[in-house]
Amino acid sequence: MEHSKKIKKAISLETFVFIIISGGIFGYLGIVMGVDKMFNTIMNTAHYLLIDVVFFIMAIAVLAGAFAALLSEFGVVALINKIISPIIRPIYGLPGAASIGMITTYLSDNPAIISLAHDKGFKKYFKDYEIPTLCNLGTAFGMGLILTTFMIGLGDGTEYLLPVVLGNVGAVIGSVVSVRIMMIFTKKYFNVPKDAKNQPVDLEDFNKTREVRDGNLFERVLDATLEGGKTGVDLGLAIIPGVVIICTMVMIFTFGPAETIDGVAIYTGSKKEGVALLPRIGELLSPILTPLFGFKSAEAIAFPITSLGSVGAAMGLVKTFITQGLVGPNDIAVFTAMGMCWSGYLSTHVGMMDALNVRKLASKAILSHTVGGIVAGASAHYLYLLFSRL
Repeated sequence: MEHSKKIKKAISLETFVFIIISGGIFGYLGIVMGVDKMFNTIMNTAHYLLIDVVFFIMAIAVLAGAFAALLSEFGVVALINKIISPIIRPIYGLPGAASIGMITTYLSDNPAIISLAHDKGFKKYFKDYEIPTLCNLGTAFGMGLILTTFMIGLGDGTEYLLPVVLGNVGAVIGSVVSVRIMMIFTKKYFNVPKDAKNQPVDLEDFNKTREVRDGNLFERVLDATLEGGKTGVDLGLAIIPGVVIICTMVMIFTFGPAETIDGVAIYTGSKKEGVALLPRIGELLSPILTPLFGFKSAEAIAFPITSLGSVGAAMGLVKTFITQGLVGPNDIAVFTAMGMCWSGYLSTHVGMMDALNVRKLASKAILSHTVGGIVAGASAHYLYLLFSRL
């Protein structure tokens, strides 16, 4: 059944609100940078992000997609699922089948959990109040493999291996917090008694078989690799708008002018110039951010802010941060945790909750996941502090 289109007056209050807000933003940038320099910087930064960042992420997505397909084809995913399924209930309060959703989204992206949630064979293991929590669970692991591979690849050798691993652990901790908080809201929504106990479900049938491709060993390897790589290409194309649009604006508000002479900002219209507004906000919030995340510089606040809308766009910031010496291993751990846990949830949560037929719980899902992402980043920070002292 098609959704009916929303109709509004051709000209309404939001028309004038939009003009005022967008005019204020571009007016501010134009006054500080100069109108010609502002537009040159926007175009040059967008071009840089497309050529140097998007295609780099796409290359990683292709390799990660091919590797993920091989893991699935030859039963490694099934093995991992069989190992972790028994511990899902005590940790998340969900049936062991939820581990399939975690692995699937880790190997792909947030919406993968939705197709699973609509599968009768998968859905039968969940109670009504547990289904909506799958939105938070899936989002917490979205693009995990690609983000992990990307972050490790930024260092020399194994420089960032430990921070990235700790970041993954932090994301898991954040996912538990997010799901558990969300479950409080879903139980209330479905009028579940507080003393209701979860009954374990037999997953033996669910874990007995897996689907494989036709052909001999060589043909299966080739098909899995190429199909997985094609998924990576699709994902790489899908993140282009987020990276180019969101990241361009974030970079303009994060970085400063090309140079400063006698306290006067000199703008040239080159890529990665800006008005450095976010660092000033970061400095104001430093009494909170430093104990929580231990960021090396105020500019680092741009990563979690961008992750709210698109983790792909947030990834586009990291290479520049490292080049300019603005972040260190601790920041990489926190970025990995928050990027993976949040996974651009503000841009996907409403649609995902709508697909699960619980749109009324979207605000609760967003609130729960906001807390989960903050806990993920803080956990990664303190885990890194702990391990760096060992």
